[in-house]
Amino acid sequence: MSTPDLDSGGTASAPDAAATPAVSTAASAAATATPADRVTGSGLGYALAAYLLWGFLPAYFVLLAPVGPFEVVGWRILFSLIFCALLLTARRHWAPLLALVRDRRVLLSLGAAAAVIYVNWQVFIIASLGGQVLQASLGYFINPIVTVLFGVIVLRERLRAAQWVAVGISVAAIVVIAVGYGAVPWISLVLALSFGSYGLIKKRVGSRVDAVGGLTIETAWLAPLAVVQLTVVGVTGGFEFGRHGVVHTVLVLLTGVATALPLLLFASAARRLPLVALGLTQYLAPVLQFVTGVVLLHEEIDTERWIGFGLVWVAVIVLSVDALLAARRGRRIRVAAGVTGL
Repeated sequence: MSTPDLDSGGTASAPDAAATPAVSTAASAAATATPADRVTGSGLGYALAAYLLWGFLPAYFVLLAPVGPFEVVGWRILFSLIFCALLLTARRHWAPLLALVRDRRVLLSLGAAAAVIYVNWQVFIIASLGGQVLQASLGYFINPIVTVLFGVIVLRERLRAAQWVAVGISVAAIVVIAVGYGAVPWISLVLALSFGSYGLIKKRVGSRVDAVGGLTIETAWLAPLAVVQLTVVGVTGGFEFGRHGVVHTVLVLLTGVATALPLLLFASAARRLPLVALGLTQYLAPVLQFVTGVVLLHEEIDTERWIGFGLVWVAVIVLSVDALLAARRGRRIRVAAGVTGL
């Protein structure tokens, strides 16, 4: 397996970052991959590595306790910015970054992306540290459905019948879970909507914004907010960072690496895999988050939530099968037209 492409044009979304929401943004990057690349396991390896890391993020954030969610996010923003700056220096990619900064449209778009990913990060860490990992995993299971709806509402795309079925099943699942909770699963909905919005913005920016450059500009936008947030934490309750041993301090310092590394792996995968294969691997992250919540963190899951999750999984299967069939039909059309490709 070759090294991850730090200058990849693919953008990503994590189940909290950057991640699963931006599978659609990788279309242009995936389209540039060669047929040979698509048959090898390198692209699949990068995708699996990215989603494995994203899948175990809740367990990682739990290890940061007793650092509170607002302090964690503040440090995460600053350490991600520092890590990206080191990567840009090592790769000598400051000139392309400055070109992006001079483009007002790109700069403002990434500012909007930073705003929604901040909401995503903050809610995700509140869920991880507050014993709501199952709700977080549900948000990333329904995220593809949100992406489909954004395609209809914002991009005026037309849905196939199977996609409408998947949307309907997902709505039913949310209703069942809301009844079981006695309240709307706002964590799941906020995560899905914020991640879907992030992917939509990155799709509109296009593939000219590479993974590291995009994350650098986004965290630079958020750095003043992180400073204010950490100042409030320091004044009101004091910092936990640096007070619980060397290992704990290192874990907090590594939040920047934990944010950027899966993004880079995903960007490399996006250049080597067809979009359908990339989309199918995205479900690994919420599956691992679900397992983390039930097995490692012993979160309770009652009958209503089992039914709700079951309905969501059915919707995911319907959406995935429809995507595979659509890709196969498209391949046949291209072959019939004498075009080689997927």
